[in-house]
Amino acid sequence: MAERLLVLAVDIDNDLYQKAKISGPVVGRANILAAADKFILADPQDTDANVLFESIKKYDELKAAGYPVAVAAVTGAEKEGYVADSELARQIDMLLDRFKVDACILVTDGASDNRVLPILKSRIKVNSVDLVRMKQAEKLENTYFVVFEKLKEPHFARIIFGIPAVLLLLFAISAYLHYGWQLPVSLIGLYLLIKGFGLEDAVVNSFRGFGFSVDRLSFIFYTSTIIFFIINLILGASSYTASLKSTGNVLVSVAYGLESFILLLPVTLGLYLIGRVMDLEGKRLRYRAITQGSNIGYTIVVLSIIYLTAAWIADQLYFWEFLFLGGIAMLFGYGISELSMLLRRKAVSKTKLKEKSVVNDIGAYIGKVISTDAKKGVLLVKTSYGTVIRYDVDRISTVSDKVVIR
Repeated sequence: MAERLLVLAVDIDNDLYQKAKISGPVVGRANILAAADKFILADPQDTDANVLFESIKKYDELKAAGYPVAVAAVTGAEKEGYVADSELARQIDMLLDRFKVDACILVTDGASDNRVLPILKSRIKVNSVDLVRMKQAEKLENTYFVVFEKLKEPHFARIIFGIPAVLLLLFAISAYLHYGWQLPVSLIGLYLLIKGFGLEDAVVNSFRGFGFSVDRLSFIFYTSTIIFFIINLILGASSYTASLKSTGNVLVSVAYGLESFILLLPVTLGLYLIGRVMDLEGKRLRYRAITQGSNIGYTIVVLSIIYLTAAWIADQLYFWEFLFLGGIAMLFGYGISELSMLLRRKAVSKTKLKEKSVVNDIGAYIGKVISTDAKKGVLLVKTSYGTVIRYDVDRISTVSDKVVIR
């Protein structure tokens, strides 16, 4: 008896969702063909679209030869590494649970074979690897093309062009204002801190959400936010410079600069929050408004602790005062967490979630909502394969046309 085969197309960086808004896994010839058509119209130059077409071609050939064969496509995640690999493994497990196959034919563009093959081989026998290459691209031409295509993507453009541009501007402004090299280095350190803790995308998405429009009242609050933020920077830089000249102690000067910078920052964040809540309420995105408010609240708590630390370093607080006020700030943070949960559950009870699609935070499709129980804080989701999964309501990060689960 011939082996039961699975032709598997792989998109490790999840371009299928990023460009065509289609979540993996995609199962069946008709679904993959529709996905490939939509994908190649969105970006005719992406090789991942050709991988989908190649998987259909391989499926047709094997079926014509009399093999019992199925075809599917799986996706990873935009953030490569463990997140992409684990999502890929999850989708492969789902397919192998559905299709009782003996072996697999992997179809790939070759960019991620060393990562995909170990995951696949640990679960099923791999009979063949079908490598898709663009015929018209010579090695040098292909490298040139890939590099310049990557530079068009916002993530790589920010790194290649954005960071050097910001560095040059910071040093130029600092030299003009006679602040020395310490201020630019401090701001670079702040960026690296944000990058190191994975907060860059959250910060960028927050700025994208400003939605400037003079036709909306929120425009006033957003403009005020920018003005207050610039004032905060000026106050912080001035305090740092004045302290450095008087004391000569860099650590104490940084503490004074942080104090002055953070002093009006809660007001800045409050203005931003008012504008965002107005916009989100106008779009009937109350759940997202609650999430935005709780995030701002947590940020203010963290800033309060940083302010207290700076005041203690500057010898303006006794250590016991620092501990006492820090404890109050943490209790305030706990209160924000509890209030946020309460408001989220109320928002869920008032929002029609039934039949809404549910995806995880990297865009992978999970299923559809079949019912909610706000009192118990439970969301019931039915997957494509008929399995019912229970999620805590607190795991919902966004509710719009879809429900996003953390």
